[in-house]
Amino acid sequence: VMLHRAILGSLERFIGILIENHGGKMPTWLAPQQAVLLNITDRQADFCKKAAESLENQGFRVDLDLRNEKIGYKIRQHTLARVPYLLVVGDREVEEGAVAVRTREGEDLGSMPLDAFAKRLATAIAERG
Repeated sequence: VMLHRAILGSLERFIGILIENHGGKMPTWLAPQQAVLLNITDRQADFCKKAAESLENQGFRVDLDLRNEKIGYKIRQHTLARVPYLLVVGDREVEEGAVAVRTREGEDLGSMPLDAFAKRLATAIAERG
């Protein structure tokens, strides 16, 4: 049996070209993490877990960052990781059942209900954006 490694080399080259072409900012539909939920304090952890579960059940790739770090540090870290959407959750968002949405470019989209964000994310994925 002979294994040909050219197929793997082609795949590696393709991924390299894709990363280079997008400057590491993978399109939302292709990004390993499409969104990350960030809590400000431990009081929002339960809401973040429920929101992440809801988004995952809708087929989105979502991560949780519940570490006890300053929110600015977490935002910077995930922005550098080029996660398309950062969902910040504070006391006000928990009361409203919403998330404060930021893009990886630093654009603040404001607070929106979780369902509205899910529709926005689904649209971005459908448009291959």
